Amino acid sequence: MQHTSTKQRQLMRFALSAAIAAILAPGYALAQDAAAQAPAPQAESGSESATTLDAVIVSGTARFKGIRKRDASFSITTASLEQIQEAVPLSTADALKVVPGIWAESAGGSTGANIFVRGMPSEGDAPFVTVQMDGAPLYPPPTLSFLENSTLFRMDDTIERMEVLRGGPSPIFSNGQPGATVNFIQKKGGEEPAGSVRVGLGSDNLRRVDLFNSGKLGEGWYYSVGGFYRTTDGVRDTQFPADKGGQLSATLTHSWDSGEVTVYARHTNDKNAFFTPIPLLSRNNGSSLSSFPGLDAQTGTLLGNDFRHVTLPTGPNGQSITRDLAEGRGINLDVFGASMDFYVGDWTISDRVNYVSGSAPTNGLFTGASPKTMADFIAGYGSAGTATYVNGGGAVDPNQQVLTAGFWVVDKELESFTNDLRFSRDLFEGNTLTAGVYYARYSSKDTWYLGNNMLLTAQNNARRINLSLADGRQVTRDGFTGTSFFSLRGDYDGQNTAVFLADEWQINDRLRLDGGIRYEWQQVDGTVHDTATVDLDGNPNTLYDNATSVSLPTSRRIDQDDKHFSWTLGLNYKLNDSASLFARANSGYKLPAFDNLRDGNTKTQEIDQYELGFKSGNSVYDLYLTAFYNSFTNSPFQAFLDDGTNFTTAGDSEAYGVEVEAAVRPVGGLELALTGIWLDANYENYREFTGNQVMRQPKQQFRFTPSYFWNLPFGDLKVFATYSRIGDRYADLANTQKLPSYHTLDVGANMHVGENWEFALTGSNVTNELGLTEGNVRVPGAATGGVFMGRPIAGRSYLFSAAYRW
Repeated sequence: MQHTSTKQRQLMRFALSAAIAAILAPGYALAQDAAAQAPAPQAESGSESATTLDAVIVSGTARFKGIRKRDASFSITTASLEQIQEAVPLSTADALKVVPGIWAESAGGSTGANIFVRGMPSEGDAPFVTVQMDGAPLYPPPTLSFLENSTLFRMDDTIERMEVLRGGPSPIFSNGQPGATVNFIQKKGGEEPAGSVRVGLGSDNLRRVDLFNSGKLGEGWYYSVGGFYRTTDGVRDTQFPADKGGQLSATLTHSWDSGEVTVYARHTNDKNAFFTPIPLLSRNNGSSLSSFPGLDAQTGTLLGNDFRHVTLPTGPNGQSITRDLAEGRGINLDVFGASMDFYVGDWTISDRVNYVSGSAPTNGLFTGASPKTMADFIAGYGSAGTATYVNGGGAVDPNQQVLTAGFWVVDKELESFTNDLRFSRDLFEGNTLTAGVYYARYSSKDTWYLGNNMLLTAQNNARRINLSLADGRQVTRDGFTGTSFFSLRGDYDGQNTAVFLADEWQINDRLRLDGGIRYEWQQVDGTVHDTATVDLDGNPNTLYDNATSVSLPTSRRIDQDDKHFSWTLGLNYKLNDSASLFARANSGYKLPAFDNLRDGNTKTQEIDQYELGFKSGNSVYDLYLTAFYNSFTNSPFQAFLDDGTNFTTAGDSEAYGVEVEAAVRPVGGLELALTGIWLDANYENYREFTGNQVMRQPKQQFRFTPSYFWNLPFGDLKVFATYSRIGDRYADLANTQKLPSYHTLDVGANMHVGENWEFALTGSNVTNELGLTEGNVRVPGAATGGVFMGRPIAGRSYLFSAAYRW
């Protein structure tokens, strides 16, 4: 296969159009014959119904019409839009903090998160998290280097609810994700017009507007449209808008007595600054942290206007690129899709199809070694020298702390087409068989320039430094100490086809059994252009440009086919109307993706999982307990070290733990809610790292949320607070960089006035806690000299919003 050509893209668009037309055609024909119309699709459900045992879930089920949560033999967390907002998420990934078993590192900003699931090992990004919209994955491989699924999705008031499936039957359906599947369900139009206008104002000059409108177009036809626009300087002062952009979405639904079809479109253009580790002071073996002098841990960042716009040389003949830090890790993305469910005789036919196209660049500052004084930096060259600021200001004080950091550039052009088609039929009373096929074709066109190191002051909004040595050597040029140490042009294509068979059997009123098998084959090919080292000007006394990587005509090919089989078996036993037990076993896999194959990691990861769970609830309490065990083989690790080395290895691991979701309503409007996990995850057969704790995942984390709800003469009021505690972790494979435990406090209030008005005030990390989500995997070893490179969580922030609903 070659990279998707213009003709192929046209064929994909045609295929999508044909699929949508095929979906609509039978609906139109049946609608003409129907004497009566089916009830209109429902608008957003209430907050309470989203989490009760009677809530209908559609994720992880063989038939998209779903089942009640009480009957599910797997772990799934559900939350309405209002419940998500009450969690005070700072990003899409941060919304996953309401889900036990998931640890999301969202300190990098609105995008570019690292998300971990139940001890499943990875070096970062989110290889075991798939984000879906209305049941279709946004991009079939959940992670590429410098891209994970949550970056491709923005939450707004067009979302009805979120469903997060962990393990369970997910290795069988859709893209076969063995970890967590996060499914965002969009609002649809209904019989009555409905909509909202929300205006948000917050600290750090946050301004946001959300719009939503829906209603009936004609008999059996419904629409919805909405989106948002937002700009903010960000919790960390970048000297330019940290987040700026918006989104527009629309749905069109046709409902008739034998089915329903929804087509949708979404365009997102959003720019998001990306934050990486900064220097901190570390004491007591990493247990105590404080701000590095001149760089505030809660609000500071090295990013700033001094090097917001740069021109980077990329070749020996004057080739260059110009980049803007404000582009960060944003997206410019289009999504078109459709969902269809209808009945033909004894058959239920369901389909989920989507087409995604756009760009997801990375323009970020990547730090390396700890700072040192300007004098010590110069002394390292064995010569006297003169250091001056690039953009005026004279000489640099010899006692000024300085460091080197790289302006990394990664451009990605993405395209994907997915289709999940299922046929279901009742074999006999209580037993339903589902057969399905999943197809995905996707591509990524990459251009990388990693490195481009600059000599910077270690302070808020760092400044570039030029350094010339007394012996005539020039260390920097416009502050840059070098060009790219790792450059590539990659052109990748992938195609996955899977067939699956699932059976659901309601044996009696108490016992429900389900199982499934899947066989998938994957074809991946691509071209990676090699790099070489050249001297830009031929002057050996110019240290700056002695090593720059540029693409040469020579290249290497990637061409691999993989096949694998997976299965699942689950049992749910109903103890009574308010309690049930479930057991689940599955065997899944993760096939090597583009970057794995580029680095020579060609093996398929194999994952076995086992779960035992208890679900119970009534008007007084809710309780969900899940014990789990998983084991991995062929788990790869990759990281670009500070010296430019691309370090890779692979091995095995195992993890076991207990998840809890609980809520008690003892009196009146009081509710006490708790979510958490206890986890023990360790490497096995992993070189010298065998026996170490799986990196970056805490052994314990929990969230405690007390709230109180009042009915008032003019409406209602709810106040709430969330105390979160994150346990110790390690930033590296060797378990030498300790990330200490920390706790945060979020607060909020939500008030409804009359039938139309809603007011909300929330505060995140109101105690201004200094906590770390990431160390510096690019520099192996523990903190030196009391200085630690880490990525702290965002400091205190507040948001006020007012909404008018109809």
